[in-house]
Amino acid sequence: MERTNISSGAKWEDIVGYSRAVKVGNIIEVSGTTAVEDGKVVGVDNAYEQTKFILGKINNALIKAGGNLDNVVRTRMYVTDITLWEDIARAHREIFGEIKPAATMVEVSRLIDDDLLIEIEVTAVL
Repeated sequence: MERTNISSGAKWEDIVGYSRAVKVGNIIEVSGTTAVEDGKVVGVDNAYEQTKFILGKINNALIKAGGNLDNVVRTRMYVTDITLWEDIARAHREIFGEIKPAATMVEVSRLIDDDLLIEIEVTAVL
């Protein structure tokens, strides 16, 4: 099957050695995505805003791969404070309320920047 790597242009992709998304056949895997733009965290201290921003970035990657958020079948959410789950869930529901992908939300001890509250990765099927 043909493999297509999708880049966001972030410097971290070459430093770490990953792609924002990878499409193989009709499957798109989107890497863990955070609320960072131009090197700055978006929505500091606001899990809802970070989640919404991240899902927008994920949608852009999916579009580059030939899909969109309607194609998402699984979300994985890594959060640094599980007590923020309601704000995260509200943002997730606003995007996926009708789509209802399989979803996981787990608390992790840290993300790469202390201001990041959530990181999301998704799987989509075209």
